[in-house]
Amino acid sequence: METGVTQKVSTTAPLGTLSPQRVNTSNISSTSSNQEEQDKQLEAEIRRQENQITQKLRARDREVRAHEAAHLAAGRPYVTGGPSFTYQRGPDGRSYAIGGEVQLDASEIADDPDATLSKADTVRRAALAPADPSPQDLRVAADATQMAAQARLEIAILRREESQQTSSREQGDTVTADNNDQAIQSFTTQEPPSTGFSQFA
Repeated sequence: METGVTQKVSTTAPLGTLSPQRVNTSNISSTSSNQEEQDKQLEAEIRRQENQITQKLRARDREVRAHEAAHLAAGRPYVTGGPSFTYQRGPDGRSYAIGGEVQLDASEIADDPDATLSKADTVRRAALAPADPSPQDLRVAADATQMAAQARLEIAILRREESQQTSSREQGDTVTADNNDQAIQSFTTQEPPSTGFSQFA
């Protein structure tokens, strides 16, 4: 039955007693109009919600890309991979980044605490570079801080050992110099060998 169209129907009755009558379809038409209006409102609400979701996804995409770009810029030369992203498809059919990561080499440099300290500082700066570091970023920064503290300790130990070695060498040189002075002094104060002549003043 077409919406909003008045339908004519006939009833079977004894001859001549009834003429064709109209069925009152005003309620049907009204109901159909209400349904159309509800459908339009529903479609409008769906579009509104989809637009909101799309706007949120766009904002999240910008935020994620800026976040990983900050890691990337601050982490050189220790970036080993990335940025890589996790995507979600929006109502508009496009894919938006909702997560991402940059991989950093955060290992210490063997037998070189000065280089390890420099690297730890770089890794820490890279982890904290975004405006809103994630919990994982904070863990990486904490590990880098610990690595830097260990490197500083090793540097202090090495400096102390070097200082002790330098001090020992200097003391050894002083002792040698003293011994040389004593040898010279001893040599000059010895009685000259006898020549068989007597010298008188």
